[in-house]
Amino acid sequence: MLDVTAAVTPKGERRRYALVSAAADLLCEGGFDAVRHRAVARRAGLPLASTTYYFSSLDDLIAHAVEYVGVIETQDLQNRVAELSRRRRGPESTADILVDLLVGDSRERVTEQLISRYERLIACARQPNLRDIQRRILKHRTDAVISVVERCGRSVHPELLSALVCAVDGAVVAALVGDGDGPRATARATLIDVIDVLAPYT
Repeated sequence: MLDVTAAVTPKGERRRYALVSAAADLLCEGGFDAVRHRAVARRAGLPLASTTYYFSSLDDLIAHAVEYVGVIETQDLQNRVAELSRRRRGPESTADILVDLLVGDSRERVTEQLISRYERLIACARQPNLRDIQRRILKHRTDAVISVVERCGRSVHPELLSALVCAVDGAVVAALVGDGDGPRATARATLIDVIDVLAPYT
């Protein structure tokens, strides 16, 4: 007879999902310092002991939370790309689409989301067990940019588009701590400057 633990029963899976979802919310709201056993259990509406029952350590729970956030972000990117029609677009139009994709829609409250994203990026760089997860998330972002560029009638060179994503990330981080026009405007200006070089028309 198979030994089925509570963690893999339907009830156990629901509880694990609730804990991961709660940890992900806390991670996005307050960074890694906000993810603590008691805070996660409270947010999930579960007993404190459940956090150690279903996860081997706090680091294990955080890793699942980072992965969960990455899945949500990737799904959002894929949905945005799927809605984009295929037609030849100029640098301004292409830049507008990429800014919405990489920085956030102008209707959204982008600042807190961006701060959370880049805090996670730096924090994951300091934690070897999270680096592979973050690399996968970054690859999904680059893949989304590749799809957008191709749908805009432009040449796709993955290594150049990876550089384009890095340029946007650098511009956004600088804008978050600067007193200029803000992350969206700074990212847009950067994209317009480099799009015809890194992704010329086919």
